Amino acid sequence: MTGTPHRLPAALAALLGGAGVLHFVAPRPFIGIVPRSLPRPEALVALSGAAEIGCAALLAVPQTRRVGGWASAALFVGVYPANVSMALRSTARGSRRPVWYRVVAWARLPLQAPLVLAAVRVARRA
Repeated sequence: MTGTPHRLPAALAALLGGAGVLHFVAPRPFIGIVPRSLPRPEALVALSGAAEIGCAALLAVPQTRRVGGWASAALFVGVYPANVSMALRSTARGSRRPVWYRVVAWARLPLQAPLVLAAVRVARRA
């Protein structure tokens, strides 16, 4: 994610805000990727959705942008195990996921690093 100093926080806020809302509007896909070793997937999805909305709000306000950037970076790192779980489950024996889903699931993994770096950049520039 690149852009001017004002566009990057707005882009991250939009991404996080949209994803956060989806956690509440359509939670099933998110519940399905919570690692099986974690308890109460429904509660974790609600918690991560609220965290995403909170990070989006922090990024949207210049006075809280530094905290929002660091919180967003931590959140991106924290949800990474769910992305790994999604990728692994998509190619597990017996999985009936279509090929496009498998490609997206695995392609998401390296995309997390630029998101973390973008959030750190926002925090440092704030």
